[in-house]
Amino acid sequence: MFSKEFFKGLWRENPVFVLVLGMCPILAITTSVKNSIGMGCAVIFVLLCSNIVVSLIRSFIPDKVRIPAYIVIIASFVTIVDLVISGYFRGLYHALGIFIPLIVVNCIILGRAEAFASRNSVFSSIADALGIGIGYTIALILIGGIREILGNGTLFDYPLFWKGFEPALVMILPPGAFLTLGFLIGVFKVFEKRR
Repeated sequence: MFSKEFFKGLWRENPVFVLVLGMCPILAITTSVKNSIGMGCAVIFVLLCSNIVVSLIRSFIPDKVRIPAYIVIIASFVTIVDLVISGYFRGLYHALGIFIPLIVVNCIILGRAEAFASRNSVFSSIADALGIGIGYTIALILIGGIREILGNGTLFDYPLFWKGFEPALVMILPPGAFLTLGFLIGVFKVFEKRR
């Protein structure tokens, strides 16, 4: 059961390439792999913690206030992430900017709380959160890596090419995010059809 819930988030229900959710931070912060890893870790933490809490208290939350209750739970964990990143990772905090607090309204996290954690056990909710979170992070890293390599000629800020290499600056601009995302979704669909 754990592996089934975990692996569906990596491939069959990948939040980026299949469900096409959480696009704002994907298009905005994936200019480097560092930013992608930072946002991915933040989303995994919030998703995991909120899924656990929602699953634990699901029978105590009245139906009329369940969405506001989920948002309060998610906002609490986002506040923790925001404070930790601003206190210990200043460069990342400035790079991610407003997109850290916006995790509160990320449809992936609220959707998993509503569609999965509120209806399943804690164990299944942990598997779901890890699978979806890691699937999201892998997508961020792929997009960020392609954009950083083609747009800056670097990976983790280390140069990859010769001195005369001219990076395609469009790749670190918003159109580059759309091009990369579209290309990767296309590749994902081709692999899915072949399976």
